[in-house]
Amino acid sequence: MARIPYVDSENCHWLTKEILARRNNRNIHRMLGHSGPVGDAFVRLAVTLRYECDLDPILRELAILRTGMLSGATYEVRAHKKIALRFGMTQEQLDKLEAGDMEGGGFTELQRNVVAFTDDLVKNVRASDSTFKPLAAVLGERAMVELVITIGYYMSVCRFLETFDVDVDPS
Repeated sequence: MARIPYVDSENCHWLTKEILARRNNRNIHRMLGHSGPVGDAFVRLAVTLRYECDLDPILRELAILRTGMLSGATYEVRAHKKIALRFGMTQEQLDKLEAGDMEGGGFTELQRNVVAFTDDLVKNVRASDSTFKPLAAVLGERAMVELVITIGYYMSVCRFLETFDVDVDPS
């Protein structure tokens, strides 16, 4: 159960009303709605990361899922497992990722490197050269920046969800 009440969709900031209408009244948005302008900016960054970046969607979802798993954020992991499956990941890959076992499961070297980099960044704040350099050599500057911003953003999402005990949506 959430630690504070969800926003009342009838008596909230106009930006919150727009977000709730566009986002199917999901619990994360109902909690973000306590601050209309901040919630709006938070959602806009998520939309930008998901739809306006060069980073491959599977790599993005691997990073988001691993960040959620390392953060113990059930809401985030459940939501992004569905998204990852839509992009073509398999249930076996999701199970392996959750177990931290990147061997087998059909992962490419690049995918394994993204997960190792995500683990390093989440756990140590600054990724080491051993996880950074192999990715930078393949992804290039833009995708590297997008990957780091994605991981950092979803670390924030996970902390938000867990701090407020946002309930997993029934669907």
